[in-house]
Amino acid sequence: MKIFIAGATGIIGRRLLVLLREARHEIAGTTRTPAKGRVLSTMGVTPYVVDVFDATALADAVERAAPDIVVHQLTDLPNAPGTPGYEASLKANARLRVEGTRNLMTAAKAMGVPRVIAQSIAFVYAPGDGARVETDPLDGSETRATTVGGVVALEDAVTKTSGIDGVVLRYGFLYGPGTWNEARPPQPPAIHVDAAAHAALLAVSRGAPGIYNIAEDDGAVSIDKARRELGFDPAFRILATA
Repeated sequence: MKIFIAGATGIIGRRLLVLLREARHEIAGTTRTPAKGRVLSTMGVTPYVVDVFDATALADAVERAAPDIVVHQLTDLPNAPGTPGYEASLKANARLRVEGTRNLMTAAKAMGVPRVIAQSIAFVYAPGDGARVETDPLDGSETRATTVGGVVALEDAVTKTSGIDGVVLRYGFLYGPGTWNEARPPQPPAIHVDAAAHAALLAVSRGAPGIYNIAEDDGAVSIDKARRELGFDPAFRILATA
């Protein structure tokens, strides 16, 4: 299949490229800089250097790629929690989830793309007893308003665009090479970046449209649905990366 990855050079995107190549898919991917575009080319990926806030340019990229499936792995969080710039990056990332997702879904719909897989987060559920399931409410507190507002906008755009089977993967806190946490973070839910990428690969050909928790079985969120419908295994690791 022809797969278009928005955010192909991100932490998850880079690992997903490896898995998609192993599965012999034809891959196109976006990045924001020519230098990273050249890196994609060396990996056998057709690069599109595009700003996802430029709806016209993004639509043109999707049209030229003519994908069977679009994968949304866009993020904008260069600053780790507790470091200067983190609060500003939360706002930038929320804007990306709102405007970038809207532009991507508009482009996918215009091209008749039947399936879109998108990255979301599993650590914005409202407090409650037991492992949170996908139908539980999200945190409505004022302190999480920016982040949750972006998540809701992203998930609604992906799952409610007519004519598209939208699959949302709610990832736990990422850890592993290239993330802010080399070792497993102390706060649940957590997920190794390799297992996160593998969940996206699984969703290319498995799972009904909807939302899936993608995390380790640490009691914070239930991953029963992802195990059952996607064949998700949180223990998955990539043996070697390019």
